[in-house]
Order: sequence, then structure tokens, then C-alpha cells
Amino acid sequence: MKIMTPSETAITVGQIGKIQEILGAALRKSGLQSEPIQQVLETHGDWLTAELVAVVRKRVDAMSNMIVQRVKVDRTRTPQAMLDATGRKQYTNRKVVDAMPRGEGVETEVYFFKPRPEAYQNGLISDDRLDAEYEFHGFKPADPYSLGAVNEADPAFADVHPNATHWKNADGKWCYTAFDRWSGGRDVDVDGHDYGWGDDWRFAGVRK
Repeated sequence: MKIMTPSETAITVGQIGKIQEILGAALRKSGLQSEPIQQVLETHGDWLTAELVAVVRKRVDAMSNMIVQRVKVDRTRTPQAMLDATGRKQYTNRKVVDAMPRGEGVETEVYFFKPRPEAYQNGLISDDRLDAEYEFHGFKPADPYSLGAVNEADPAFADVHPNATHWKNADGKWCYTAFDRWSGGRDVDVDGHDYGWGDDWRFAGVRK
């Protein structure tokens, strides 16, 4: 397990150069006109700089304290066999289990993140808002098999970090797989979902 924590090392010259390179390429493709750009530089240069730095800072903060797990995934198992291999008490909906997506790849990196505080309403985040958080972080939801592999390899992980992923079924309804510890026992839940998630959950994503 790797926890991505904020580094005390200041941003490097190379990183600054890379940001300038990316921004420069985007600006060249933007179609913006020279005259208004010059006016912005002359009258709002300080504001522009502060806004650009704020955008970079927002993305950097989102990556802080992210947990990364690299696992091998056995996708030859049936969905039920995958859940059984985790050794947890199961609370499941049979139809949802049978139709859960299997994903692809023998080995994968799974990123566990917490949504931004502003994504919650009254202490909960809906699945629609959660999907927007996946997009913000640059991830797509991890498939249940990848999530199961993480919790099979490290059964204690969910004791400290309750974790979940979600997907839409053929009818466009949200479904989920969630691992946690409840009433002293380790469990896994697989079901449909029409209510929000609390702020104690971490969500599993993979890079697009």
C-alpha cells in the first residue's frame, strides 16, 4: 500500500517548466485574440496569476493523502466466487451480484480517494455527485473485481478505510460494492443504491 501524502519538497524547476509547456500548448490552440489578451495582461495580470496558481493548488490538494494499491485480479472467477474469496460476511442482492462488471486486466492500480468537502450536502454525497468527483480526480470507478482483489489481499484495509465503488446497471440505476467493518465483523455489501454516502468512505478509482 502506498499513501500519497503532501511533500515538503518545493515545486521544482522541471515541474514549473512542464506546467508552462502544457499551458502554452493549450493557449496556442485556444484561438484567443492577441489584443484582448494584451489588455488582460496589462490590467489583470496579478489576478490571472493568482487564479492559475489556485487551479493548480486545487488539483494538488485533491491528490494529497490518496491511497494506491497495486493488485493482481483473477477475473476467471464467478462474481460469487470473487466475493467468497474475500472471506467476509456478505449482504448482497443476487441480481446485482450476477450482473456486476468484471473489468479487464490481470494487474491494476486502484486509487482510493475522498471527495472534496464541497461535494457533500447535509453530510452525504449522492452517486451522481460522486461520479462528478471521479471525473474531477481523473478516474473512472474501479470495477468490483479490482476492489475485491484489494480487500482480499489486505483484509484489514477496510477496517481503517471503508471503501466502495459504484456503477450503473442495464436500467441506468446505481449499484455498488462496499467493504467495511460493522459491529465487530468484516463485511461486503452489493446492492442497488438510491441514497447518499457518508464522509467516512473512500472510493476506488482507476486511471482512464
